[in-house]
Amino acid sequence: MSQCLTDIYSLVSLLIVPQFINSFINSSWTQKYGEAPGEDTLTLLRATFVAFYAIGGLFGSISVRFVLNHLGRKKAMIWNNMLNIIAVAIMMTSKAANSFEMIVLARFLFGVISGLSGNIHSIYLGESSPKNIRGAVSVTMATFRSLGKLVGQIVGLSEILGREDLWHILLCVPAFFGFVTMFALPFFPEAPAYLLIEKGKLEECKRALQFLWGPGDYKLEIEEMQEEQAAQQGQHNKSLLELLTDPTIRWQCLSLVVLSQCIQFSGVSGINTFAYSIFQEAGIPVDKIRYVTLGIGAFEILTSITCSMTIECVGRRVLLWGGFGIMAAIMVLLSITLQLKDYGFWVPYCSIGLVFLFIVSYGAGPAGIIMALTYEMFVQSYRPAAFMFLGFVTWGALAVFSFVFPFLLDAMKSFSFLLFAGICMAASLYVVIILPETKGKTPLAITEEFRKIRLCGSVATEDICLETRL
Repeated sequence: MSQCLTDIYSLVSLLIVPQFINSFINSSWTQKYGEAPGEDTLTLLRATFVAFYAIGGLFGSISVRFVLNHLGRKKAMIWNNMLNIIAVAIMMTSKAANSFEMIVLARFLFGVISGLSGNIHSIYLGESSPKNIRGAVSVTMATFRSLGKLVGQIVGLSEILGREDLWHILLCVPAFFGFVTMFALPFFPEAPAYLLIEKGKLEECKRALQFLWGPGDYKLEIEEMQEEQAAQQGQHNKSLLELLTDPTIRWQCLSLVVLSQCIQFSGVSGINTFAYSIFQEAGIPVDKIRYVTLGIGAFEILTSITCSMTIECVGRRVLLWGGFGIMAAIMVLLSITLQLKDYGFWVPYCSIGLVFLFIVSYGAGPAGIIMALTYEMFVQSYRPAAFMFLGFVTWGALAVFSFVFPFLLDAMKSFSFLLFAGICMAASLYVVIILPETKGKTPLAITEEFRKIRLCGSVATEDICLETRL
């Protein structure tokens, strides 16, 4: 899980010290070219700096299938951590070399690492965990990502490493996580499902199961893997084009697009943007707001832990439609309280409460479930391409949203939350009407559930029957 820590830590730490990095870019340019960069040049450099992370993430995501096919799950994670150490080394030496180009390169590599690791880890966890706790295990990724965010916020405090003379050290902390993973991973086995279904190595699969799950023969689990292997006999790992053109999995692909995009456009970025002003209007001193944001980070960890504890009890659908529904209601209320902030001293405190409620709904619902759901909706031969597709649409949406949101914010102000509320409500209705429950089911059984869905979203036993889940 150290790579999950690294992904978000790298992103958060860069957001903590932008003024120091901007100053370094300015001085580096001046020393190289003998004159200070113009305002347009600085804007372009800052935009490039931001964009290269998303470009790297997109590149890493579309490389997932190629990497997994050639390296497998375990080796892919090891090589990804080696890339992480290289990126950290480039970042650390950029200040001594007085090269802002090295920061841009490191930023791109961190994006590649993040695009690869999120998908590879999700697949490894899904293929290595028992189906009765598969969702809970997958949600641990969200927990460690939240932990990485909190660690980045803490280490980035000005009392620790968030200073102009130490910012390059702050950005090198991920090297520690990389070394931990590099030394630990060789002692772990390859994913059992990968060993049996793709490689046909029954004995190695048994040894991997016993290492990960403890002593036992695991006949039932092995039989389920063999059923999936038999169903895909002679099939190769599908490409992205084959994934998108296969009519038998169109509902899985549509569900993946709808849920991932609704999560991306759910308004969490708007919450982060308004949080500072909300806390300020509530009377929290400016120099103390950064400590309140630490509380938000800790709250995110608690909500993801809550999600991991409840996902196997209530299932995926309830957490998804409930989470999206509550988020929609919060967005409407937050839009109102932000407009009425001058009508009473207590209104800003209501806004703070809504911010924390949104984090609970987001972390305990959609944010923690999407990766587990992606694994469960696709059988082995489609899975690498599915995660590749998920990464493509997620990082693409992130790039679009990063560009559009500032203009949306200028035009609509707090009313932009009403737009996010509509998106969240649409996602909630989609889950209620279309998405089948995946808890405790094999990928083959889940695939069969999706095949029974008709145009209006029914799961019928007869092809001619049209009805909804409602």
